[in-house]
Amino acid sequence: MATDLRVLLFGYGLAGRVFHSPLISAAAGMTITGIVTGNEERRSQALADHPDARIFSTAEETLAEVDEFDLAVIAGANVTHYPLAMASIANGWCVVVDKPLAPTAAAAQEILDAATEAGVQVHPFQNRRWDSDFLTLRALVESEPIGTAHRFESRIERLRIAPRGSWRESADPADLGGVLLDFGAHLVDQAIELLGPITAVQAWARSVRYPGLAPDDMAITAFHESGAISELIGSQSAAFGEPRYTLLATRGGVRITGSDTQEAALRAGVAANSAEWGIEATDFTATVVTPDAQDELTSREVALVRGRWNEYYPAVRDSILGTGLPPVPISDVVSNMRVLDAAAESARIGETVRLAVPAAHA
Repeated sequence: MATDLRVLLFGYGLAGRVFHSPLISAAAGMTITGIVTGNEERRSQALADHPDARIFSTAEETLAEVDEFDLAVIAGANVTHYPLAMASIANGWCVVVDKPLAPTAAAAQEILDAATEAGVQVHPFQNRRWDSDFLTLRALVESEPIGTAHRFESRIERLRIAPRGSWRESADPADLGGVLLDFGAHLVDQAIELLGPITAVQAWARSVRYPGLAPDDMAITAFHESGAISELIGSQSAAFGEPRYTLLATRGGVRITGSDTQEAALRAGVAANSAEWGIEATDFTATVVTPDAQDELTSREVALVRGRWNEYYPAVRDSILGTGLPPVPISDVVSNMRVLDAAAESARIGETVRLAVPAAHA
């Protein structure tokens, strides 16, 4: 293996160019040496950003270059995630896969089984585990005397008025569009990380802006083994998207109104290895309610901890080199997909769907 891990990036749209490319470039010991995109404008952009990388028009071209790469990063349309992951594994490459890992839990398990048999690693890109707001929420739940968490409300909502005409809006199930898989992949992952295994799901999903296209508005009620309930809401048709989190507990709670700004920083060209990376504005705070010595409730504002998306790829590197643990166990995301499968079924039949085995993280 070369001194630097040689990275092949599948896709140079939003995910590949804005998220993965700068995060990989900021990680020592990793170099993007190949990029796959059939779009001429994106090819030009990729070459400008990575003049020493080989630019490929099709995935088939790269799969013949078995010895040229150590890690494949799959950042194209959702429908490409499963086949490119399986093909990369067959080539003996380790893999990073953007969310969703696969269309179903069964397909995600196939990826896990194939990787295990081939002796390579698969790393799901669940970057929002390292959001400043979520890291702050987790820390406060662990450190503050708020009692037992019993309800978690989490939302990713925005309003996109004009259709983009992309696969994300396609009504064809084969295209894997819609907010259930898109936002749901993050919402479910964070809910299990925060409150533990999920045993049952009640969900709905609908298309309200463009009837007949993929769902753009959805909600999942997740029932946790602990007795807690998570209300997870994702929408492209909501003019109001706050608060981002509300965590209610038996002796207090936490509310965070704003949202992590690391995506905005990447879009603005801020280097992920810069000194200011992940630091939120001083007026972006979490509200914490706790009891005082007389059990009277008091409220105070707490500064957000630093966001850490920039730690994901160094952790992938260390895991591949055998000097660290995987940042996100692939088994966690198989569990996430089981919840999303149940949510899709619940939305289809209009009933609560119970999981025979709770969906849990390692």
